[in-house]
Amino acid sequence: MKTFHSNLLFLGVAGFIFLGSSDRDSNVIASEIKAQAEIISETAGATKDSKSKKGGQVVESGAYHLELVTLKEDKGTHLDFYLQRGDSHATIPNAKVMAQIQMPDGTQKTLPFQYDTKGQHYTALLAGNKTGQYQVKVTADIKGEKVNGRFSFKQ
Repeated sequence: MKTFHSNLLFLGVAGFIFLGSSDRDSNVIASEIKAQAEIISETAGATKDSKSKKGGQVVESGAYHLELVTLKEDKGTHLDFYLQRGDSHATIPNAKVMAQIQMPDGTQKTLPFQYDTKGQHYTALLAGNKTGQYQVKVTADIKGEKVNGRFSFKQ
């Protein structure tokens, strides 16, 4: 994400330099570059909370923080899904959580998650040990509000 913001800043600066070559005042160009850099910095700062809290992949979806942690086991892959409010990272325990998983061979599986009150997260076991890339779409129904996150992992 930082690379994206850096590239965006570079393109913005290059654009202002190009515009500056058409007899624009250099002070105006400098102030426009500074304003653009501040906007990019604010956007980058807004994603600070999108860092992993549990060592998994994170998706910020609206007002929610979604995190998927995978762990390969003998019988399959253990999935831990953390569903939290984005602002306070408070756990949401009463959602209905399902995963649609595209297996490495292209087949699809639907997997329900169960809430683990002790661990304050949702868990599921994906049976099987196929090697390759897995595509995961997790859908959480929070009192009628649908929240989606897309993840991927390799086994």
